[in-house]
Amino acid sequence: MSAVWTVAKKELRTYFTSPIAYVMITVFLVLVGFFFYSLVWWFNSQSMQMAQNPYGAQQMNINQMVFGPLFSNMSIILLLVIPLLTMRLFAEEKKIGTEELLMTSPVSVWQIIFGKFLASISVLLAMLALTGLLSLFTFIYGNPELKPVLNGYLGLFLMGSAFIALGLFFSSLTENQIVAAVLTFGALLLFWVLNWAASSASGFWKDVLNYTSFFQHFENATQGILDTTDLIYYLSFSFFGVFLTHAVIQSRRWR
Repeated sequence: MSAVWTVAKKELRTYFTSPIAYVMITVFLVLVGFFFYSLVWWFNSQSMQMAQNPYGAQQMNINQMVFGPLFSNMSIILLLVIPLLTMRLFAEEKKIGTEELLMTSPVSVWQIIFGKFLASISVLLAMLALTGLLSLFTFIYGNPELKPVLNGYLGLFLMGSAFIALGLFFSSLTENQIVAAVLTFGALLLFWVLNWAASSASGFWKDVLNYTSFFQHFENATQGILDTTDLIYYLSFSFFGVFLTHAVIQSRRWR
């Protein structure tokens, strides 16, 4: 575990001693803040209109009207940001020639991969935690339910982890960071829109496409629900991405 943490600390230093992490976190927070402000403003205007109608006021739900759309928007932003977060993890090592030194070190391939994976997840957690400060305002001035909000954040974390695992794999395939980022974004987008293809399919293939779609599994999280099926899907996807990365790195180590 100490070796994993050593690799993770090295990657975190690389992130935060360069503009990479600061730029990504800033862009992420600005976009999330904009959507949060827009949704709260819209919710407030709707509340003012419904104030004269007791029945309508009872239908106002801040979790469904603010946090649900907010989590959906955050997931799309992660779709754009995660490829930039993962593109350099192995591609840079290969380009500058330090991968060979890393692979001949006493650290195992699994430890290297998990160390880099842990560093990226730490940055993801930092981004999500900072957006949590926005949620505090709704709890101070409003009355949202805590459990759906926590489930939504857990869904974002699990989905972001799956994104990172896939980005790690594509970064291990090439020494060009831009290529790694484009491949990651393309693959994530494909998995995101598979449910669109499912709408025109039927039977067995409809079920398969729906199950493999990121959107289909994250839709429950936007409503504050995290099903066991969704949990298994994201954990399996993350493991599969890490496994493929290990296969690629291991093949180069013994070449």
